[in-house]
Amino acid sequence: MTAALALLGYALLVGVLAPLPLARAHWTHRAPRLAVALWQGLALSFVTALVLAVHHLAVPGGHLHLGLAGLMHLCGVDHPDGQALDGGWRLLAPVATALWPLGRYAAVLARAARHRRRHRQLLDLVAARDPELGAHVLDHDTPAAYCLPGRRSRIVLTRGALDLLTPPQLAAVLAHERAHVTGRHHLARTAADAFAAAFPFLPLARLAARETPLLLEMAADDRAVRRHPRTALAAAMYRVAGGQVPQAAFAAAGTAAVLRVRRLLAPAAAPHPALRAAAVLAAAAAPVLPLLFTCGPVLP
Repeated sequence: MTAALALLGYALLVGVLAPLPLARAHWTHRAPRLAVALWQGLALSFVTALVLAVHHLAVPGGHLHLGLAGLMHLCGVDHPDGQALDGGWRLLAPVATALWPLGRYAAVLARAARHRRRHRQLLDLVAARDPELGAHVLDHDTPAAYCLPGRRSRIVLTRGALDLLTPPQLAAVLAHERAHVTGRHHLARTAADAFAAAFPFLPLARLAARETPLLLEMAADDRAVRRHPRTALAAAMYRVAGGQVPQAAFAAAGTAAVLRVRRLLAPAAAPHPALRAAAVLAAAAAPVLPLLFTCGPVLP
């Protein structure tokens, strides 16, 4: 029971208090990929703590020891008193707790995949592929640029964008969209959306779902400006800012375009190496920390 209360307290700390300073931190916009990893690490840590807490409540006196025997014990194969759990019914609660966010992730991922598949089918009918650009061109006057990620990814440009953007701006936009595709950013965005759908009243879930899309756009911006001028990408974002994009797509302008343009034109220094190291350590350790409550000495 003591371990269960400790795990629930830890989950409360991670789910309610920890995300508030992270959402207000300024360094996250200077290291967006690291910030996304930290948000996901906290989410995974919360789910792990919740599952283990439910396990301890379902199996009073249960304890997870190190090694294969400890893993078998956690799975109910070996009860602390040496007896197998009666039919494994006590495992239903922790298993259901773990399956809930996983099920939401699968549902959100499948829904987004359906939207992308339908849009790809439509694009194949109305858009022409340009091999030189590596993109599909849609005959529409409104300037827009976006990508449909996934196994059969598409980068889409409207005729209005092609007419409006200069060659350097167009190259920067294409690099931005390719960064989304090669970085598989849709998986991180889906994870954040699914976590928010599974725990809609949790501050960590709400803030992660709010911050992740913007951070992913910034990460794609950073990838694009490695080979293209910042001014070219910023100007292109400004020019296509009004374009509409379909659901489940990443847009070159996208969320908070003004903030991203300012970030491109007035880049801040990278976070201090010590801060980066601390964030990396926190992102890697967060999912493992709940295990310390169960892998340590047995609490009375």
